[in-house]
Amino acid sequence: MHSMVARISAYRNSMSDEATNGTSSPAPPVAELAEMALEEPKVTFQDQFKAFSKFGDTKSDGKMITLSQSDKWMKQAKVIDKKITTTDTGIHFKKFKSMKISYSDYNKYLDDLAKTKKVELQEIKNKMASCGAPGVLQVSAGKAASAVERLTDTSKYTGSHKERFDATGKGKGIAGRKNVVDDSGYVSGYQNKDSYPEKH
Repeated sequence: MHSMVARISAYRNSMSDEATNGTSSPAPPVAELAEMALEEPKVTFQDQFKAFSKFGDTKSDGKMITLSQSDKWMKQAKVIDKKITTTDTGIHFKKFKSMKISYSDYNKYLDDLAKTKKVELQEIKNKMASCGAPGVLQVSAGKAASAVERLTDTSKYTGSHKERFDATGKGKGIAGRKNVVDDSGYVSGYQNKDSYPEKH
C-alpha cells in the first residue's frame, strides 16, 4: 500500500516539476497506473475464513468454522447452487466428526467436496475469497426498486389500509387510522337511527 502511495506522489511531483519548467508533460503511463491499482491489498481466502468463522459468534477467535457459518459463506459466494447443495456440504462436513473445523481441515473439506461434485477447487476458493464481507448480499437494484415501487403503490391497497389514503395516494393522517366511536347504542350503519320516539 505504501509503495503505491509513494509511486503516485513521485509521479505527481514529476508532473508538477515539468509543468513549472515549461516542458510538455508526457501522457500519463496508463499501464503503470493500472499496475498500481492492482497492488491494493486483496482479501485472501484465509481472511474470509476468519471473517466468516466470527460471523454471528462473538466468542470466536477466527480459527474454527461451523457448518452453519460455512454454508452462509458458500451461499453468499454462490458456491451453493444446483450442483452443490446444503445436503452435500452437510455430508462432507460431518466426516470430520466435529461441530467446528480448523482452517487446514476446512481446506481438506473443500477439496473433498470439489472432487465429489466434480467442481474446480480453485474456482470455489476464488468465489469464496471475493464474495465480500459476511452478511453483504449483493441485491440487484432493479429487483429491489420494483418491489419497493409495488409495495408503495397505494392504489393496490385493500381493506382497512385502503381507507388511510385518498384517491391521489396522499395519506389522510389520523382520520384514516382512527374509528370514531359512536356511542348512541345503535349498530353501526343502522339506517333508521333517531327515528323512534324517545321513551319518557
